[in-house]
Amino acid sequence: MLRARGIGDLLTAVPALRALRRGGLSVALAAPECLRDLAALTGAVDHIHPTSGLDAFTWNGRRPDVAVNMHGRGPLSHRLLMDARPLRLWAYANPAFPRLKGPRWQEHDHEVERWCRLVRWYGSRPDPADLLLSAPAHPSPAPGGVVIHPGGDDPARRWPPDRFAQVARAVAAEGLRVVVTGGARERPMALLVAAQAVLPPSAVLAGRTSLGELCALVAGARLVISGDTGMARLATAYGTPSVAVFGPRPPGRWGPPPDRPQHLVLAGGGDPRAVAVADVVSAARKALSAPVR
Repeated sequence: MLRARGIGDLLTAVPALRALRRGGLSVALAAPECLRDLAALTGAVDHIHPTSGLDAFTWNGRRPDVAVNMHGRGPLSHRLLMDARPLRLWAYANPAFPRLKGPRWQEHDHEVERWCRLVRWYGSRPDPADLLLSAPAHPSPAPGGVVIHPGGDDPARRWPPDRFAQVARAVAAEGLRVVVTGGARERPMALLVAAQAVLPPSAVLAGRTSLGELCALVAGARLVISGDTGMARLATAYGTPSVAVFGPRPPGRWGPPPDRPQHLVLAGGGDPRAVAVADVVSAARKALSAPVR
């Protein structure tokens, strides 16, 4: 199964992955090596085939019975999987492959439903609500804390760091422990957020946690506040109350399920900066008091 993308992309594919596994298939996931621990927590992956982007994908193993393209609509990803000579290819229809009788790509599908619809078309029975991950083995580095995650790979989807700092200061003023997360490259930004929020440097976990530890942190947190990133999807995967600032991508494609009131989304339309600090603080209080489903 090809899904050579990031944390959030893997998490949206979990219901479809589990449907494949329940169907009796042994699943080899072509995904970045750094997602190995996260893939194990899905309970649906037998083997990781390290792949970071399509340029890095090659297959030298035994001929697959089924190759499943959950990377995109093709044609390049289709072609790479066909080079592995699978007995069957499960993928969305593409004009470059007229013999492939897959389902039609629907641009406005929610990302979870997109991959459920693909495997459903070929006879699997996915449950789109089957999003929760297994408990991580690591202890949480900040049990019961509020996680502020100001980073993200796409600058267009980032809410300004100074606004995250204002939210962090407001939350900390209510007596809650606040920690700031991110990758190693995001540590300077996380330190800036902490400084502006008058938090000690020890509150900055950015660059200091493995992915397994990050999962444990989210699983044991009181609240997660982030932009439209994999961290928002991780909060959904553990049922942890969350507030996510969206824009420009629509929440209808990437947001949490609408029937889970502990996950709140604030959408700025084409620009996340249209979301006000006061609205995020209000949503945080609401998420903390919402019933968990």
